[in-house]
Order: sequence, then C-alpha cells, then structure tokens
Amino acid sequence: MTLCYNGGEKGYPITYTIIHTIHLYAAFIYGGFLFTDNLFMSKMGKSLSPEEAQKARQAIMKHVRKVVPPALIVTVLTGIYMFSQVFGEIPPEGMTRFQILLSIKAFLGLWLGIRGFNQVYLGIDPWVFKSHKFPFLLVIIIIALSQFMHL
Repeated sequence: MTLCYNGGEKGYPITYTIIHTIHLYAAFIYGGFLFTDNLFMSKMGKSLSPEEAQKARQAIMKHVRKVVPPALIVTVLTGIYMFSQVFGEIPPEGMTRFQILLSIKAFLGLWLGIRGFNQVYLGIDPWVFKSHKFPFLLVIIIIALSQFMHL
C-alpha cells in the first residue's frame, strides 16, 4: 500500500511529496543565493573600497561554497525524480502544454546543474556566462514556468 498525501485516495505518493519538499528547500537555497548575489553583494563595491568589497565577498563565498553547490545538485536530482513521476505519456496529438513547459524547465535546470557541477567540482570554467546574472535569469524563468505549466 502506498501512502498518499490526500488521505489514501488517488494522489501522489508520500515519497513524491517528501522529494518535492526537499526540492523546494534546495531551490530556495540556490535561488536565494543568486538573488542576494545579484541584487546586494554585487553592489558592495559602491559602499566599500574595491579591496574591502573583495575581502567581504571572499569571506561570504567561503561559506556559500559549502552550501549552495550541494543545494543545486540536490535540486537537479530531485527535479529529475519529479520529472519522471509527472511527465506522463505523450499523447498521439503531441506533447501537452504541461509537458512542453516542464521539458523547457527541466532543460534549463539541467543546464544550471551541469554548469554548476563542472565549475565547482571539476574546476571547469562556466560555459559562455561567467557571472551569476544569467543563472539568476534562468531561475526566474524556471519559477515562472513552474507556475504557468499548471494553468
């Protein structure tokens, strides 16, 4: 018997709900860092000297590197699991709007995950975009897609 979140009737297994919750927390950590970096940390040079700003950023990033990359990996892995559970079969007339938007969201998430893994764990420079502005934009797009795909 599979426990379901809605009292045992038709619905997602509790495993999915737990994985989804982990996914959301990990995504909040990753997206929250990008939000903070792009909107606040990047502005430190305006109120601090270049040397002070660099020193402050290095002090913060020392702690960020322990938490944010693993959060990104957890987000991608839990996202792959959830994708496998909700994508469904492609109807004869082609993918549904939900499947199309979920596929775009999954592609962008995988791109972020591969880019981040290569940069942090393999020491490979990020492809094309070296700042956090493009990943931040992708996170915003992913969040929007996750809302629109359920309409």
